[in-house]
Amino acid sequence: MIDVQNLTKRYGPNTAVHGLSFTVRPGAVTGFLGPNGAGKSTTMRMMLGLTRPDDGSARIGGRAYRELRHPARHVGAVLETAAPHRGMTAAGHLLWLARANRVPRRRIAEVLEAVDLAGAARRRIGTYSLGMAQRLGLAAALLGDPPVLVLDEPVNGLDAEGIRRLRGTLRAMAAEGRTVLISSHLMTEMSLVADHLIVIHRGRLVADTGMGEFLRRHGRSHVRVRTPDPGRLARELERHGAAVTRTADGSLAVEGLPAADISHRAAVCGLPLDELSTHSASLEDTFLDLIGAGESGR
Repeated sequence: MIDVQNLTKRYGPNTAVHGLSFTVRPGAVTGFLGPNGAGKSTTMRMMLGLTRPDDGSARIGGRAYRELRHPARHVGAVLETAAPHRGMTAAGHLLWLARANRVPRRRIAEVLEAVDLAGAARRRIGTYSLGMAQRLGLAAALLGDPPVLVLDEPVNGLDAEGIRRLRGTLRAMAAEGRTVLISSHLMTEMSLVADHLIVIHRGRLVADTGMGEFLRRHGRSHVRVRTPDPGRLARELERHGAAVTRTADGSLAVEGLPAADISHRAAVCGLPLDELSTHSASLEDTFLDLIGAGESGR
């Protein structure tokens, strides 16, 4: 597993990461969320020994990354800033990685096939599209068949099929008992792949919980109601403590009362209901509400 304890990084007068502590456990896909500048990439770089922390530690399987003798066999990583030499071929790039980490040469063909780059293995990387370059990064991360994956924005540049294939790969690896940490700004995709969420803001931890619990605890669900007399029903529901919003299509969005209570109040008023449905907040809405609350409370 990945164990982060009291991790801190300062750049001059600015502190990018403040005493951050969390654990990423095997057997699940963990989403790492935060707005731009939250400290996600800095934290990942400290995990991988690319940035030295001012305080605290990050350990993978109980050891710091720099202590791993053949790191690609322990951790597969994709960072936004990483880029192979543009003059090399994909096969050549993976070959030196395999040799440096004592990975069997046969793995090169296997991972190129897995990311759908087998037909472009001899092309120079400088001719690759953004999506192809991203898939090559994923191939390098998978090369050592590692028990841990750390992926920073891995879906950037991928088409719909590539994103779907990556999602399947991550889910399969987690099901095998591996540790998977992935950051992404694509909330819809994160909601489809992640089991657990770690959310940071301004370098501090604000949530460390399962996906379902995160949505229940921080999300704002509402009940959508349609009735021939929405104004009268709105007044009745507000009288019983609900927050009611009239939407553009004439329906009501009701917070603070469950659907059963709304149905009861409508019956008491003699109002028929054309629609009564409960809507849970999306991951994107919940995330933005949580971060917005942090901004307003600073």
